[in-house]
Amino acid sequence: MTIEAASHLASQVARPASIVPATAAEPLIHPLWVRVTHWINALAMLMMIGSGWQIYDASPLFRFLHFPKQIALGDWLAGALLWHFAAMWLLVINGVVYVALGILTGRFRRKLLPIRPRQVIADFVAALRGKLSHDDLSVYNAAQKLLYLGVLLAGVVIVLSGLSIWKPVQFKWLTAVFGGYDTARYVHFFAMASIVAFLTVHVALALIVPKSLRAMIFGRADGANDVP
Repeated sequence: MTIEAASHLASQVARPASIVPATAAEPLIHPLWVRVTHWINALAMLMMIGSGWQIYDASPLFRFLHFPKQIALGDWLAGALLWHFAAMWLLVINGVVYVALGILTGRFRRKLLPIRPRQVIADFVAALRGKLSHDDLSVYNAAQKLLYLGVLLAGVVIVLSGLSIWKPVQFKWLTAVFGGYDTARYVHFFAMASIVAFLTVHVALALIVPKSLRAMIFGRADGANDVP
């Protein structure tokens, strides 16, 4: 046996019997900062909405609308106010971090722009027919872009209108922008209602497309964590 043949035989013996090629990990969809701020925001919004319903019941805007204590937070007005203000600071600080990073990293520009009206209509029609594709979670369709921008705007409105209600004297110029204290309460209520509607659709879609929930927990649709 030649030296070359012996070397080749030795290399074959040393090699494992079966080598399974490593599969490439799916691309990262949501970086860690997006996931952390997302779940903090979810907690803050639940606290804000629940306590807000309790505050609303103390002075309702509509006679026909009353929120049961089972879904309200705070048990009574003073308790609800404490929950509301605590959640408000959490929401504002977390929101500032999220928006700042979204702008500085270019994520907002990449994910939410541009929005073309014709494509928005086409995607809404496809969604109503149950034919909207969710194959690539890293790319938002036009309907998603519009809804995400809309809920960001609603978040700004709900914070500003809330400040005008909380401190109508100190922020009298802001209260005036909303048309006065009473009108600011209506603006605040409908901004809250729009966010609740968005969250309802958001959660429903997460249940319909489970990989989107996995991506928001682990960063990737396959459930592989991006943290070693």
